[in-house]
Amino acid sequence: MKFFKRIILIFLILISVNQLIEAQKRVPVKTRILFIFDESNSMLGYWQSEKKIDVAKLLLIQMVDSLRKIENVELALRMYGHQSPVPPQDCSDTRLEVPFAVNNAEQIKQKLRMTQPKGTTPIARSLEECAEDFPPCTNCRNVVILITDGIEACDGDPCKIALGLQSKGIILKPFVIGIGLEVEFKSAFECIGDFYNAETEQDFKNILTQVIKKAVTSTTAQINLLNSDGKPLETNVAITLQNQATGGVAQNFIHTMNYKGVPDTIALPSHFTYAMTVHTIPPVYVKDIKIIEGKHNIITAKTPQGSLNIIQNSGLELDGTPSIVRLSGTMQTLNVQDMFQPENYITGKYDIEVLTYPRTYFTGIQISQSNMNTLRVAQPGIINFQFPTEGIGGVYLIKDQKVTLVKHFTEIKAENIKLQPGDYVAVYRPKIATQTSMSREERFTVQSGRSLIISFK
Repeated sequence: MKFFKRIILIFLILISVNQLIEAQKRVPVKTRILFIFDESNSMLGYWQSEKKIDVAKLLLIQMVDSLRKIENVELALRMYGHQSPVPPQDCSDTRLEVPFAVNNAEQIKQKLRMTQPKGTTPIARSLEECAEDFPPCTNCRNVVILITDGIEACDGDPCKIALGLQSKGIILKPFVIGIGLEVEFKSAFECIGDFYNAETEQDFKNILTQVIKKAVTSTTAQINLLNSDGKPLETNVAITLQNQATGGVAQNFIHTMNYKGVPDTIALPSHFTYAMTVHTIPPVYVKDIKIIEGKHNIITAKTPQGSLNIIQNSGLELDGTPSIVRLSGTMQTLNVQDMFQPENYITGKYDIEVLTYPRTYFTGIQISQSNMNTLRVAQPGIINFQFPTEGIGGVYLIKDQKVTLVKHFTEIKAENIKLQPGDYVAVYRPKIATQTSMSREERFTVQSGRSLIISFK
């Protein structure tokens, strides 16, 4: 009966794993596009044959109509300058009019038809508030498209806001479409995002189409962590991707092999140059990573790894005892590793200092690709020191005619210490004693797995 129960349990586990794999196959990346639309007073001006606002709204409505037919795309609309007329100037006049939702194209079109330009141009405020327009999502690409005919009219700094948001990893670098802007205004927008200036109505239509294509085209990346043979077989390490210019964190994730047994594909915006940290021990850094829009990009890092395990010969007396791991010949601590807890390291030579009493040292330990290097520490003996009164002193290792401090005693009456095998001397003097001759010493030998009582009473 137990056998059949185990078979059924294994069968259920296999079904669950297969369902998880199939679910991973079925979940595509969702693209979320937020339009920030200029409804300031200047949009009432004429642009070739018609008012700028009429041309911009007509083409944006047509674009929203076409986007509604694309799967895994959600839209939202934020407007500014549409609530308060000028004068006076209302620099808080920005609002999310249609939040992200499925099948909300009609709402966006209706809002575009209903509103009329009235107010000023608070671009910085709009960018700052749009960070809250994107609900939390672990499988989304967030795109901002700003459509405007003017530069910042309030006291805000759009460049500072845009860079600040990027440094926090809140939103992607926006697309900015200028409507008939003067050439000298170009620099005011290039710091915000990818800037396109439409000089004619046809330009606006072409640029909007181009930007939308970039927004919905899948730009993906695959991070290959190479082993010693140059094969992308290393995995299960944390990776940080940063905007190399600002230092802002773009993504943190754990490298994963997908159901096909190859590095999993991630969605990665192409708006800036990346720096990557692979959190191996020691870390591996890759800079100047450029992502090509609409392509599947391959990012590589050399991360060959092997494993190190530090154990005790027998028993668990040293369970949890930490070890300091350094690159061979250096003093910088790379890792503090607990005993009986295997850890991966980049291939190479390491020095290990195990914090036993006294310290145990291993130098020039070679970590090789995919191999487990096991270091064994001797089982300690347990020594119980007993003193007649609070005292001062210590325990010292005697080796090669040298006496080396292992541990101080300070104002104690008893002490239990796990000591490595060897010859020792304990020295004690009562705290209240005023004569050196009151010092006493006891020599003893520690054997693995044995207990001793050293009494000064």
